Amino acid sequence: MDGPERTTRQRIAAFLRETPAEASRIAAEFDVTTATALSHVDHIAESLREADERLLVSPPECRDCGFTGFDDLTNRPSRCPACKSEAVSDPAFRIR
Repeated sequence: MDGPERTTRQRIAAFLRETPAEASRIAAEFDVTTATALSHVDHIAESLREADERLLVSPPECRDCGFTGFDDLTNRPSRCPACKSEAVSDPAFRIR
């Protein structure tokens, strides 16, 4: 299936098979909000449990202190729990 007959999730999954991307890039690429992009990524991860593929997540990271031990790897936290900085990178996703 190619083009408009594929769902947004199918197109996002195909994109993530080719390119690692942050939620903000997925949102821009597919003209959805970042929250919607994260929702799609969560659903894609669930559907991959039945396949031989896995969703790989590069965790968010504090740009000030380097902290990466966030509880929820698929959401961008507003602040770093270690140093309270708001300079936290988005997680990046890839399907392998």
